[in-house]
Amino acid sequence: METTPAPVPRPSRRTALGAAAASIGALALAACGGSSDAASGASDGGSGDYGSLDLNLSWIKNAEFAGEYLAVDRGYFEKAGFSSVNLIAGGPSGTSTETMVLSGSALIGTSSPLGVAPLIKDDEAPLKIIGTTYQKNPFTIISLGDATPITTLADLAGKRIGVQAGVNETLFDGFLAANGIEASALEIVPVQYDPQPLVNGEVDGFFGYLTNEAITLELDGKDVVNLPLADNGLPFMAESLVVTQESIETKREELKAVLVALIRGWSDAVEDPEEGARLAVEDFGKDLGLDMEKETRQAKAQVDLVSTDETDANGLLTMSQDLMQKNVDALVTAGFDLTLEDYFDTSLLEEVYEENPDLR
Repeated sequence: METTPAPVPRPSRRTALGAAAASIGALALAACGGSSDAASGASDGGSGDYGSLDLNLSWIKNAEFAGEYLAVDRGYFEKAGFSSVNLIAGGPSGTSTETMVLSGSALIGTSSPLGVAPLIKDDEAPLKIIGTTYQKNPFTIISLGDATPITTLADLAGKRIGVQAGVNETLFDGFLAANGIEASALEIVPVQYDPQPLVNGEVDGFFGYLTNEAITLELDGKDVVNLPLADNGLPFMAESLVVTQESIETKREELKAVLVALIRGWSDAVEDPEEGARLAVEDFGKDLGLDMEKETRQAKAQVDLVSTDETDANGLLTMSQDLMQKNVDALVTAGFDLTLEDYFDTSLLEEVYEENPDLR
């Protein structure tokens, strides 16, 4: 089996926020050369009504963005009115969605409520979340069943938990606060994104993704135990769609066209995760040396994060009132005391589903 590349650290919260804050009111940045690849949504090269779309991803081009790949590959963006699509990779060589969207270098991008909250609160950044791919966040505390399994919140007492600096540390602090757990009740050990410290016994638990590090360890034959944050007091959504208020007001139909294409793409990704994984490995992420088995496992695992009882009732990418309020409550716990209206705008998706009932 091909070796899966070691996970690469995401940019620190301080770095990401500083760059994004500096971009507010700035002129559009030049295109980020090495971090993006243009992918035409049209087979005949014809122009759409909206021209080219720049869409910023929150991470590298792995199976996490299967719906975006399928929407490009199957021409859904072309049918929605775009002549081509530029999926801009995030990760260590990329730029945060907040920075790209605020500068005008991307019309839309994927991030999270915790990603936009500091900018909205501290800098009054005109950002809004208009939909979300992951209804539940994939963060988890990973432990090993044959070592020190952590299956309940009570099991955290006295344990060494490996946590990455930056946004992950902020998330973990919020998780503890949401559950009334004092940081002194356990030991937080600084780690990177490679779960090897857990394998080596240097930590008892590792802060990671259900759809990434947990799968990597399982494929290595480890007895993996998960304590998902979404099921334990921290129901943050993830891979949320971020735009500016100005775009909502002046490019409303264009944004709705993006949503239509993404809904179709993610509907296919839910039905056929293997194809989304194949596109990640063989096409969009072909230069990353991705492992097909791991990416397929990831694409299948994320289906339960994307498709839920609420999306079955309301449609993919939608955000229920209850889900949004839970996110706002969690953000308040993390120190961001704002209202639901400060973060979210559901009006575009409401119009999309009203105008396209076949999408449900």
